[in-house]
Amino acid sequence: MIYWAPLLHFYQPPTQIYPILKKICDESYRPLIRVLQGYPYAKATINMNAVLTEMLWEHGQGAVIRGLQELAQRGQVEFTGSAKYHPILPLIPGEEVEKQVRRNHLTNRHFFGSVYSPRGFFPPEMAYSQDIVPPIIESRHEWVILSGVACPSKWPMDFIYETGTDGEKIAVFFRDDILSNKISFQSVNGSGFIEHLRQLHSGQGDIYVITAMDAETFGHHIQNWEKLFLAEVYEALEPAGPLFTNLPHMKAVAEQHQGLFSFRGEAKDIEIVTISQLLDIFPRGPLIEPRTSSWSTSLEDIEHDNPFPLWKDKNNTTHSMQWEHLALCHDLVERAARLSDNQQSQQYSNIARGLLDPALHSCQFWWASKRPWWDINMVSRGLVQQEEVILNAFRAVRVSGCPDAEKTKAYYQVIIARDIRTKIRERLLWD
Repeated sequence: MIYWAPLLHFYQPPTQIYPILKKICDESYRPLIRVLQGYPYAKATINMNAVLTEMLWEHGQGAVIRGLQELAQRGQVEFTGSAKYHPILPLIPGEEVEKQVRRNHLTNRHFFGSVYSPRGFFPPEMAYSQDIVPPIIESRHEWVILSGVACPSKWPMDFIYETGTDGEKIAVFFRDDILSNKISFQSVNGSGFIEHLRQLHSGQGDIYVITAMDAETFGHHIQNWEKLFLAEVYEALEPAGPLFTNLPHMKAVAEQHQGLFSFRGEAKDIEIVTISQLLDIFPRGPLIEPRTSSWSTSLEDIEHDNPFPLWKDKNNTTHSMQWEHLALCHDLVERAARLSDNQQSQQYSNIARGLLDPALHSCQFWWASKRPWWDINMVSRGLVQQEEVILNAFRAVRVSGCPDAEKTKAYYQVIIARDIRTKIRERLLWD
């Protein structure tokens, strides 16, 4: 038997504007939910970063939350843990990792209820280093999903690797990068995907394959891909029974795309599962140390000690300045928390602390990568968020009763941050 475990990653940055969010809901999120509802035997592992859950609720898109909640109640989907504002976890301080993981769980638990009980963990962008293992284990996750490029040894298909720290272990799953990217870039159709799985199997015993990609791939990045790919594959894997019973919207899909669903129910050697189900099917393998990497990292990047090229490329001057600016934000927030000694200063300190969490989001760096993506507005919005952190943190120090020398040190940091922002904005104007 071939066990296929698909993972869908739902995320939008905290700086996303509502018209785009609504467009994504209409083109991708709702159609994906309808496809899953149309195939009651279909399963998927879902990561939704809690910043998106919160935004959906705040902008009147609660139907997406309810749709996923109902699918979880039916046992079709499982949720993973993650970091609320989608930071690159290996690149932020350890206490911020713990905070982001905790806030992600609390927020999603609030909106999804008891069905949000993740066994697995999805690091944003699958960005991994050994440093993030302790908070993942401490938050009681049983497994973590990483990019295939992170696998340092024999490719696991009939066993599950583990990694660990301080005597504690966690299961490690790796996505099939090649197959996932073929789906993401429309390089394989449903029948080709199933044939690929069978070629991987080639007469072996039980094996598993994990694919993982952005949920927005389906319908938003690639129009109707949730129908032309996912529905086609789910159709082929349908157990024996009547077609589209009481599901008129799926019948309409089939009529619209005649000929795409001709091999219904023929792939009886493939079963769809959630990733957590694999824990109960396959034995544990040896302990390993995955490579520091992300799902956008190549082996060449790793060889050049550049594991996070889309977010902190050592050859990207804008990235260097962005991270220097963010480090100043973090230091000023800590300084404000330490020095605030009256109600007014504590109020500003609390505001700065709250603003820092979303200011860690990954998209501002991704859009500055120029590999090949470059968007001056997304970079600028990230700077504005961080500037507000600095404004409130310095104000907290300024109105506190701390010595003037401390206030002067804080103001020097404000001046340095202002200079960095000016240099970044000059690059946005002229690059």
